[in-house]
Amino acid sequence: MPHNLWMFLATLGPIGFIRPAPGTWGSLAAMIIGVGIAMLSPKLLEFAFMIICITGIIAAGKYQDSTGKKDASEIVVDEVAGQWIPLFVIPVDDWRWLLAAFILFRFFDIVKPGPVKMAEALPRGIGVMADDIVAGVLAAVCLLAAQWALTGGVF
Repeated sequence: MPHNLWMFLATLGPIGFIRPAPGTWGSLAAMIIGVGIAMLSPKLLEFAFMIICITGIIAAGKYQDSTGKKDASEIVVDEVAGQWIPLFVIPVDDWRWLLAAFILFRFFDIVKPGPVKMAEALPRGIGVMADDIVAGVLAAVCLLAAQWALTGGVF
């Protein structure tokens, strides 16, 4: 893949340069794309998640090498991977669960509690992607707990 395509992937094109809060804009774009994929097929979202994790690690690493910035705010491919994780545990046709997934992911990504902060310390593109993946897992756990509390089970 040519260098410019890796840079484009790392920033999701212009989305990573939207100010303020490029991570929030990246998460919103990820949510829209992820819901579209999940509505086509949940298995397709699982496949796309694996692809975005692998290519995101490479793209984030190349972006760091090119710019000299460690986890630059304009890198938002990591938001895609992290924001998609909660979509695996909620009904994607219910806006209330989608809003909760969005808010919880952004909360854990911004606050960076213990395990998220530890994942961020991993080297290069792995660290860029890992902290958002852990934030996505924490959001998914909260959503599963909410489902259990509200319905006595999970969807």
